[in-house]
Amino acid sequence: MTEPLLVDRTDAVVTLTLNRPNAMNSLDVALKEALRDTLAELESDRDCRAVVLTGAGTSFCAGQDLREHVDTLQTGDGKPLDTVRAHYNPIAARLASLPKPVVAAVRGMAAGAGASLAFLADIRIGGPSTSFLMAFAKVGLAADTGASWTLPRLVGHAKAVELLMLAEPVRAEQARQLGLLTRMTDDDEQVLPTAQELAARLATGPTVAYGAIKRQLSVADAGTLADALAAEAQAQAICGATTDHRAATMAFVNKQKPAFEGR
Repeated sequence: MTEPLLVDRTDAVVTLTLNRPNAMNSLDVALKEALRDTLAELESDRDCRAVVLTGAGTSFCAGQDLREHVDTLQTGDGKPLDTVRAHYNPIAARLASLPKPVVAAVRGMAAGAGASLAFLADIRIGGPSTSFLMAFAKVGLAADTGASWTLPRLVGHAKAVELLMLAEPVRAEQARQLGLLTRMTDDDEQVLPTAQELAARLATGPTVAYGAIKRQLSVADAGTLADALAAEAQAQAICGATTDHRAATMAFVNKQKPAFEGR
């Protein structure tokens, strides 16, 4: 039986591949559980210093597996969206707070929860075929998997309302202009290699500092200046005690290139 999530380790980069290409990598229970549990393991994995999230085949992820969801609706248990609390919420929380960089290689369609997953990455790489579709309203649902939090931060409140309510596709060039894509390649076949190359570069950097930057920005997005200053003080106290900070400072003073160890 084919694994729903492929996990590849190359040096300090872990590539997670949503592996249901015949279903556009739509998210069934097996895939959601595998992604949720793997992200939980990577949180404390010191050998992993960067993560790439991608999809097998020609699509990134079509979102919730609606065929499976229909079965859930027909059971009549009254809780057809329990998957939000059981799967999507923990996946979103772990992706957003992962204390190391996450790069999404978005080739082809990213729809619904699939788009939400991409928006939770720190950096998104796309190509000519990349498109996003906030498809929730098309099936009478509101946003999930963190999209109500990420989308306004990426495109602004008014544009987020438009994308969620009208549920119209956002093609690659528009996605780049809106900030949904960080970078674009000229060739779809180069999306994953470009993402992995960037992740490999980040994996040689100050991992503790990267995690602290992510926490800082999360606090600053939701809080006051006082909250941000407190978070900065805490982050600098943590980073200042790392081997990487001491070694890199000495390297800078001595006009040498620093070699970060991620600790």
